[in-house]
Amino acid sequence: MKNRPAYAIASVDSALLLASLLQHEGAMRVTDVAGRLGVSVSTAHRLLGMLVYRDFAEQLPDRRYAAGPVLRRGPVQQASVATLREVALPHLRRLVDAVGETANVMVLAGSDIRFVATVESAQVLRVGDRAGRTLPAHRTSGGKAVLATMADDEVAAVLTALDGTVLAHVLRELRTARRRGFAVNDQGTEAGLTAVGVAVPPAGGFAGAALSLAAPTARYSRDRLPVWRAALTEAAADIARDLDAV
Repeated sequence: MKNRPAYAIASVDSALLLASLLQHEGAMRVTDVAGRLGVSVSTAHRLLGMLVYRDFAEQLPDRRYAAGPVLRRGPVQQASVATLREVALPHLRRLVDAVGETANVMVLAGSDIRFVATVESAQVLRVGDRAGRTLPAHRTSGGKAVLATMADDEVAAVLTALDGTVLAHVLRELRTARRRGFAVNDQGTEAGLTAVGVAVPPAGGFAGAALSLAAPTARYSRDRLPVWRAALTEAAADIARDLDAV
């Protein structure tokens, strides 16, 4: 579990989040950056200027900004994460309206899961925005849901950092998730947080995505699982349909 530092530096946090967005969502205009980070256009321009200076970003001929040489490493996702975010957001909002808890869309990135978008519940006590965060896939509900779509040997190849005992436990969890059609994170990433996740069927050239509903553990109940599973499964199928139509 990662806690926000007690003396967080807002500008550093914004710059790091921006670098992550450029790397995983693609090129953005200054106004897009300002909207995503919740800052002024002038602040967004200064942040981009520093990232360009340090080669974390570069300006394209059309004046958008994209990930720079430092961030252009590793395989490129088959389809744009920005497209997934755009397609998923309306469905996340409907999930929140239907269930009353925070909804997320995320993608598998190696052995981690990266949160692409969050729509928060309107309740006072709620799980907050996770967009831009990265967590170990085997600890999150969405990560486990995606891993459960893979064969055991494929999972072992992804989770190479885990020792044999931990991997065996994870594989047992994944077998349960395959049988149920969903995965649960019961305070595995954060005390007081419980989440349920399903994989988004591969569509539109995009694979490895998942949806989750997250709630304070104090409000979570097993009795809610059938409703959550049905809502998540329907939303995942709708997102896959819309990805195919893009």
